[in-house]
Amino acid sequence: MADIKKFLVVIDPTATTQPALDRITHLPRPLEAELSLVICDYEPYLAIGTALAPAAVTAAQNGLLSRHEKALQALAAPLARQGIDVQIDVRWDYPLHEAIIRKAVEWGADLIVKDTHHHSALRRSIFSNTDWNLIRQSPVPLLLVKPRPIGHVPRVLAAVDPLHPRDEDALLDNTVIEYAKKFAQLFAGQVDVLHVCDTLPLVLATPDAMMAPIALPLPEIAAEMEKTHTEAVHALTDAQGIARPRVHVRKGGPRQVLIEATDELRADFLVMGAVSRSAVERVFIGSTAESVLERLGCDVLIVKPEGFAAES
Repeated sequence: MADIKKFLVVIDPTATTQPALDRITHLPRPLEAELSLVICDYEPYLAIGTALAPAAVTAAQNGLLSRHEKALQALAAPLARQGIDVQIDVRWDYPLHEAIIRKAVEWGADLIVKDTHHHSALRRSIFSNTDWNLIRQSPVPLLLVKPRPIGHVPRVLAAVDPLHPRDEDALLDNTVIEYAKKFAQLFAGQVDVLHVCDTLPLVLATPDAMMAPIALPLPEIAAEMEKTHTEAVHALTDAQGIARPRVHVRKGGPRQVLIEATDELRADFLVMGAVSRSAVERVFIGSTAESVLERLGCDVLIVKPEGFAAES
């Protein structure tokens, strides 16, 4: 896997702070990377075909983009003085997630970095429609940054599922672990691996099983399930050179266990794979995703299977 060297940082022109930019520019030195700071904007009332005269529309668009360009120049100037290779790009384009993907593909970005909005009253981040669409559609790995500091030795937690039917050869799991390793190198951190052994189907089966003519040995089944999952995870992580003490197999429902494990392990980054039209998608990328991703206290890195393409 190639190194992560080209960071596309999405700048929010309405915000007074830029957590995504802060996360990348505070990498341990030296930072051998290219940064592209981008603002993509579009205002329907300034589009051609509105009641405004075309010349007025063009002037208004140019004025808006000029203000954005000056804002990016102000962010880029101190970085350039530090010797960081940084460029800026302002685009009149929509919808925002498609504009970001177009820029990332065109520039050959290795990583898209975008912050999330924090809601202090709810004590969690609020993902926008743009965030969810990037999670679903971006072929480029996506880092969603929470507005919080990370540890002195950041902990990168790779979430894997080697028994997933759509990843029989563990190709995506290996990609997840490899990206976790890359992030540990970038941030001078350490890698842990988490697998959730989903016992929920057994719990749901319990009422029917108790009424069956022959009682099912549910504890034995659960123990055998855990053994099978643990062996599969260790086969994966041993091949990746991950020490056993840094491998965590937890029983329970994926949603709750993920939240509890990232808190307990004090994870700074959770690396997870996105598998389209699958159980993983229903948990992490479907309509129930909000209950997981927005409640996590750490940054989230989403990676896709090799060959993934954005929807046309």
